Amino acid sequence: MGFVFRVPAGEVKTMLRAALDTLYPPHCLTCDTAVTEPGTLCGHCWADTPFVTGLSCDKCSAPLPGDPADAPQLCDDCRTTARPWSHARAPLIYGATARKLVLALKHGDRHDIATPAGRWMARVAAPLIRPDTLIAPVPLHRWRLFRRRFNQSALLAQAMARALDRPQCPDLLLRTRATTSQGGRTRLGRFENMQGAITAHPRRAARITGRHVLLVDDVMTSGATLAAAAEACFAAGADDVDVIILARVLREE
Repeated sequence: MGFVFRVPAGEVKTMLRAALDTLYPPHCLTCDTAVTEPGTLCGHCWADTPFVTGLSCDKCSAPLPGDPADAPQLCDDCRTTARPWSHARAPLIYGATARKLVLALKHGDRHDIATPAGRWMARVAAPLIRPDTLIAPVPLHRWRLFRRRFNQSALLAQAMARALDRPQCPDLLLRTRATTSQGGRTRLGRFENMQGAITAHPRRAARITGRHVLLVDDVMTSGATLAAAAEACFAAGADDVDVIILARVLREE
């Protein structure tokens, strides 16, 4: 009579990971440097990544002078621009390695970036999480989604939800109008371009009523797209809306 040896699932996973790392050694997310763990940055790229580490604006996450322990503050821009959401957080400033990560995820089919990026976003989002929080991405119009084949914000939202152990709804919102590019527009033009372009999905609106919605996007420049998404959530009965972005653009181009 033979003996059957059962290997714990955790050990099997570790063995498979070790085998994969031997066959395909992990590399830095943005360069060819070898790293010890998949989904990480090498020392050089980490140093070149502009993480938000100090005090930042409570509404847009732009860095501010002061101690992170200080009371929440607003930047000059958010003192003069109405933000329909309550809080915004971002782990990165758009530039250097962060810019490479965003562009690789968005245009380079580097879906592997979403998992570590989602973990970074989850860390800054954690203090905002409530028992009724529902995570949702900023939507793409169906034609843009057809051409790109994926919504990078949905990938980030999925990774965040997994890290935070919170529910997420990838199609909670719909972009009902195929807006033209925001690039090259003035601040006012960006907001006008997004006016009425996003609404709650008719079959998902009931999930919004009375809940806290955490909106997810890859970058924030003027905040026009996020404002349209937040307003759509409130129109559907959201109790509150917060925003989590991967990278905050500090200078509009």
